Amino acid sequence: MENFALIFVALFIGYIINKRGIFSKDTPIILNQFILYISLPATALLQIPKLSFSYEVFIPILIAWIVTGISALAIFYISKLFHFSKEVTGALMLVGVLGNTSFVGIPIIQAYFGDGALPYVLMYDQLGSFITLSTYGTFIAAYYSSAGDVNTKAIMIKIVTFPPFLALLVALLFIGTTFHPVILSVLSSFSKTIVPLALVAVGLQLRFKLPAEDIKPFLSALGVKLLLAPLIAFVLCFVFSWQNQAGFVSIMEAGMGPMITAGVVASMAGLAPRLSSAIVGYGTLISFITTWIIFNLIN
Repeated sequence: MENFALIFVALFIGYIINKRGIFSKDTPIILNQFILYISLPATALLQIPKLSFSYEVFIPILIAWIVTGISALAIFYISKLFHFSKEVTGALMLVGVLGNTSFVGIPIIQAYFGDGALPYVLMYDQLGSFITLSTYGTFIAAYYSSAGDVNTKAIMIKIVTFPPFLALLVALLFIGTTFHPVILSVLSSFSKTIVPLALVAVGLQLRFKLPAEDIKPFLSALGVKLLLAPLIAFVLCFVFSWQNQAGFVSIMEAGMGPMITAGVVASMAGLAPRLSSAIVGYGTLISFITTWIIFNLIN
């Protein structure tokens, strides 16, 4: 109960701060940068070494990529069916496919499964969602905004120099290793900052305006992101008998709301900014209900 109280209070604080203009407009960017450069790397170095090498480590990665691929195809054909514009299609290919598996995913998984599930969250997020955002997301933004050719080299450099990804690679080298208590204490302190800072940052960026003409693409995106994506993960876990914590966490991660960063990318690329913000805003709040339903179904 305490975890959920923190989630909603932090979201509310961020939303109110934004509405009253208490902080600068750059505050979400600053908070996200702190999380990306300090909190997430600390969490990776703290949690990943607790894993043991087994096939379960790869379950979140496989599910993340399969869910992303099928979701992208679903959005593409839905857009064709309803004759959405190129701009709207590009926006949906981002916010209707990519999930908020770290900033919202970590506190939700922590609330339901405890700290022991965090290594699987990080595998899903860093080797699934992040690489997908950096590659697929960059391609979609460039293609649908007609911003020019996709620079493959730049994408690869961005991936291998991203602090959480680098921390993940380092952490994998220390699987089975126990750090000195002082190191663990420092890592733990920085790791604990991710939940309140991430949720306040999410609250600062929530948008809820939705004109009537956006309802069809809005429902299409959230239908794929909040219903189809976790269903795909559930079927995969059922077919391959992945009835374990790695599988359950992956199903929950697949059902997270739209990725805020994907909404930012869509807006910066000129891909239906108003629609993208609304999908992220409403989707984030609705996901608290849908993930609760998913958790009860898989348990």
